[in-house]
Amino acid sequence: MLQILAACIFFTRLPFWRLAEVPALYFKRVVPFWPLTGWLTAGLSVLVFYLLSLFLPAGIALLLAMITRLLVTGCLHEDGLADFMDGFGGGNNREQILRIMKDSHTGTYGVIGLIGYFALFYLLLSSLPVEIAGTIWLVGDPLAKCISAMIINRLPYAREEKEAKNQTVYTRMTIPEYVFCIISGLLPLLWLPSFHYLGAILFPVLAWILLTNRMKKKIQGYTGDCCGATFLLCEVSFYLGVVMIYNLIA
Repeated sequence: MLQILAACIFFTRLPFWRLAEVPALYFKRVVPFWPLTGWLTAGLSVLVFYLLSLFLPAGIALLLAMITRLLVTGCLHEDGLADFMDGFGGGNNREQILRIMKDSHTGTYGVIGLIGYFALFYLLLSSLPVEIAGTIWLVGDPLAKCISAMIINRLPYAREEKEAKNQTVYTRMTIPEYVFCIISGLLPLLWLPSFHYLGAILFPVLAWILLTNRMKKKIQGYTGDCCGATFLLCEVSFYLGVVMIYNLIA
């Protein structure tokens, strides 16, 4: 239970820390429970989306729902995406990439990366009917986190623990943690409005393979920023696949 609480504290800005004091060692094992927090972040966002769509145009409701998730997560993953884009876009070698990613300033690549991500997220989900867009979001958030979580099983951490931004290096999953991560990430697939959309899973899987291969080649590992960036890019690639399938079967 403390591991789940640690994940909720780490991956959201909701006041879970008031429930109990969690020892630091539990934060090294939060990644297997990352998809479970996706149930919460997606659930709150989609709830806002559905409620506001009753009174506002769907596009405005979607935008406000996106802002809701940013507030709930504290822009944790978006910060990672910006740093990842800056590092891999502007760095020529391992040392430069890691140094740029650790810099708190956001550069040109980071800004462009965030604009591209938010534009794709909004345009893809807004191209779907409200009911389908909401259910796809409920699936995409935890699914992408589940796929992205596997990064800690494939790659080592690229820095020393003392050099980590949050002073935490994640521990590789045990078999029970691996099973829990898979179940909590795949169970929301039951929300899919049609089995045809199962094919969209290939898109985030391919994105994960390409991204982790790039990390392995460039920095011989991963960082927390890499985790956040991988999640967002896997998520938006899932929505891309869904929209392509929707247009084919519509």
